[in-house]
Amino acid sequence: MYAVVQTGGKQYRVSEGDVISVEKLNAEAGSTVVLDEVLVIGGDAETVVGKPFIEGAAVTAEVVENGKGEKLVIFKYKAKKDYRRKQGHRQPYTKLEIKSISANGVVKKAEPAKEEPAKVNLKSMKKAELVQFAADNNIELDPKATNAEMIAAIEAALK
Repeated sequence: MYAVVQTGGKQYRVSEGDVISVEKLNAEAGSTVVLDEVLVIGGDAETVVGKPFIEGAAVTAEVVENGKGEKLVIFKYKAKKDYRRKQGHRQPYTKLEIKSISANGVVKKAEPAKEEPAKVNLKSMKKAELVQFAADNNIELDPKATNAEMIAAIEAALK
C-alpha cells in the first residue's frame, strides 16, 4: 500500500517503512507526526483519489532526526565590474520514518483507460501511406485512384 502526501509544499510517494526527508517540522526526534494532507492512497487493485485531500485519511510517521542538508554555494559575479558575492546555505530538514497508512475514505477502484481510435490526418498522407493505412484497417481501395478518392473511401469505411 502506498500514499501520496503533501507537506512543506512538496508531495511525496510513501509506503510503510520508508524513510523520507521533508522540509523542517516543529517536532523533536523520537516523536510521532501525523500527516493528514493525503492526496492519493493506492494498493493492489484499488485506488482512492482525494479532491484535493482524502477525508479521514492519515499517514503516521516517526521523526528520526532533524538536521541541515548539504551546503550550497551561491556565487554572484559580474565581469569587469569588480563585483563578487559568495554566500552559503544549508536547508534544514526533518527525516521521517513512515509507520502506518490509514484510509477511512471511500474506496474507488482504478478503471482501465478506454482506448479511443487514433485520429489520423488523411489529407497529409501520401498515396503510398493511404494504401498502407487502408490495408492495415482492412479497407479495399483502388491503387490507381486519386488521393481525394482514396480519402473519401477511407472516411466512408471508418464511419
